[in-house]
Amino acid sequence: MATQITQRKQQELQNQYSNYKNTLQQIAKKIGDVEQEAEEHKLVLETLNPLPADRKCFRMINGVLVERTVKDVIPALKTNSEGLRMVLEDLVKQYNGKQTEMEKWKKKNNIQIVQQ
Repeated sequence: MATQITQRKQQELQNQYSNYKNTLQQIAKKIGDVEQEAEEHKLVLETLNPLPADRKCFRMINGVLVERTVKDVIPALKTNSEGLRMVLEDLVKQYNGKQTEMEKWKKKNNIQIVQQ
């Protein structure tokens, strides 16, 4: 009877650890995706900044390629870039918070990770 309780507790702890680990991996993937998109926005801004404001350029909006001028596109790119930066900061805070929560949980439950 006591071994069943111990095994159940151990399985429960393993499930909780897996949940923490999966959540951290998902957040890390989102961080990577947002960083990549922010880098792409930065590259486009660096490319467009030296160009004349009335020069024609194209922008993809909801899967539709539309013709605009550089002066129309740059403000939208800056707004999007700022939004991505804010999302990135929020995701990093979430990641750090979840990691801290996991570390506290590991200490509380005396969890030691064994590499196989």
